[in-house]
Amino acid sequence: MRVSVDEATCVGHGRCYALAPEVYGADDFGHCEILVADGLVPAEAQHAARIGAEACPEHAITLEDHTS
Repeated sequence: MRVSVDEATCVGHGRCYALAPEVYGADDFGHCEILVADGLVPAEAQHAARIGAEACPEHAITLEDHTS
């Protein structure tokens, strides 16, 4: 799974990183930043990544199935 955030859409509610701190973090302004390398979510964090993305009121987070 690959995760990305639309920085122009994120307003910094913080729900994503409150629910999935292993995937999402906050920049200096409280906006979402992706913590996993290259946006690739390891299998053990995929459930948390989905929960964090679904909690975003602006739908600024995109999850894509990814196979290497």
